[in-house]
Amino acid sequence: MTVQFNEDKQRQRIKELREQEEEGLVQIMSQKYGLPYVDLSVSLVNIDALRTIKESEAREAKVAPFNIVNKRVSLAIISPHNEKTIAVIEDLKKRGYVPNIFMASHQSLDKVWERYKDLSHSMETKSGAVDIENQEIESLVASVKSIADIKESLETILSQKNYRVSKVLEIILAGAISIDASDIHIEPEDGVVRLRYRLDGVLNDVLDINHTTYDLLLSRIKLLSNLKLNIKNKAQDGRFSIKLKGIEIETRTSLLPGNYGESIVLRILNPDTISVPLEELGINERLLKILIRELKKPNGMLLNTGPTGSGKTTTLYAFLKKIHTPEIKIITIENPIEYHLKGVVQTQTDEKKGYTFLEGLRSALRQDPDVIMVGEIRDKETAKIAVNSALTGHLVFSTLHTNNVAGTFPRLIDLEVNPKVITSAINIAMAQRLLRKLCNKCKKKTELTEAENKIIKNTLDSITDKTYLEDLDINNVYESVGCEACNFTGFKGRTGIFEAILTDEKVEKVIIQNPSEREINKASESQNILNMKQDGVIKVLQGITSLDELSRVIDLEG
Repeated sequence: MTVQFNEDKQRQRIKELREQEEEGLVQIMSQKYGLPYVDLSVSLVNIDALRTIKESEAREAKVAPFNIVNKRVSLAIISPHNEKTIAVIEDLKKRGYVPNIFMASHQSLDKVWERYKDLSHSMETKSGAVDIENQEIESLVASVKSIADIKESLETILSQKNYRVSKVLEIILAGAISIDASDIHIEPEDGVVRLRYRLDGVLNDVLDINHTTYDLLLSRIKLLSNLKLNIKNKAQDGRFSIKLKGIEIETRTSLLPGNYGESIVLRILNPDTISVPLEELGINERLLKILIRELKKPNGMLLNTGPTGSGKTTTLYAFLKKIHTPEIKIITIENPIEYHLKGVVQTQTDEKKGYTFLEGLRSALRQDPDVIMVGEIRDKETAKIAVNSALTGHLVFSTLHTNNVAGTFPRLIDLEVNPKVITSAINIAMAQRLLRKLCNKCKKKTELTEAENKIIKNTLDSITDKTYLEDLDINNVYESVGCEACNFTGFKGRTGIFEAILTDEKVEKVIIQNPSEREINKASESQNILNMKQDGVIKVLQGITSLDELSRVIDLEG
């Protein structure tokens, strides 16, 4: 019998035994010096900690910063008697840091030092802000133009033996920004993890990643978002920012525990996608004139209603930009601040610290404002103070969660606002939804079914003012197809459909009697303002969107 000697295998075995021996020795020495022991081969490294000591200094002094919380730096060392180690610790103290010293092996320090290479791709994170280098992000945004490009870039990186998770995350974020995705979803399932983008309000699959990559991404995202790494069974919320060419794009992180791991959702708050002029929101010409007239009034309230994600905040920002002049003071109370407006005082609520919309509104009123924007009316006290502000010389913008515009008034009555003052305070209430616009490069004409023809005919018949129907052709209906320009979705961009009610005499008489939504709609019929269904059908006949898309957003049968 011949015994084959595997020299490489033997060397590896000897190396492992020496490493185990060193780990054991370090544990003994840590007890001798009264310092805690750490094995960094099984610990996560906080990349922000590396910025406290230069790589050359860390290697020379045999130290490795591996975690940081506020000013407390966790520092792994080989020996507490090394003069250069002592000098580095003293320097940290002089700079206001509080070093927590741990003893570790050489291989532990090597693992931390290896992470310095990641610093070339992400610059300092302060208060949860990650500043990706301009050249790196610019090249990514330039090369990534579609979901297919993102998938290809990620597959190329993930196929490499020693890929950096920071690079993977940069591609995911740059891709989302490049194709105007509003949210990134990373969802662990049995065996795989799904990566999806929300484009124009609809989720689209990008690719599946393995659980190993997911675990690395989760840790990286938690570190960036200032979330706790060891908490896996509770929901966590955080934030970080990406700075690109002077624009700060805030990213909201939400983690939710599930059967196969924590579900990650990153909401991308890109100011460029939120900053839309009033004239480009899709508001029909007649309603736009009414809104501009109401915006010129010195006091009163403009209420915008609709579910989450229906574009209410974007519309309020468009209002603010329309009226903003140096002669008036505007204060906003928001959560989050999605778009920074020059010359406007913006304040962000923080429920954990007790700074609510109510507290923000009370504080804003003490600042002598002309215009106030309250991000959302959620409770009785905020509703009452907002209405009172509108009655006492302030122009107030706010949002409310109702299904339609007629529901605004019963909702305010539910919040115990006096029905007799509602119409005096509110100038106009409106509701909106967002529709995906057909891709102009690939949309094609289609014929309507008998049922679809009936829906359109009945909707057009319900419009009393027939001037709305000029230049409309019932045969001018398109459907989605899909091409490279629209990521094969058939849609590119979004527009709004709107409805509104002015608080005129007829509406006022009904509201005092605690009315139903049907009664309010009937009282406002003479205003000849389109409802969302009518506005949507007109946009279908204008070739802006499809009937299928409209039916996805609102009930066409009702």
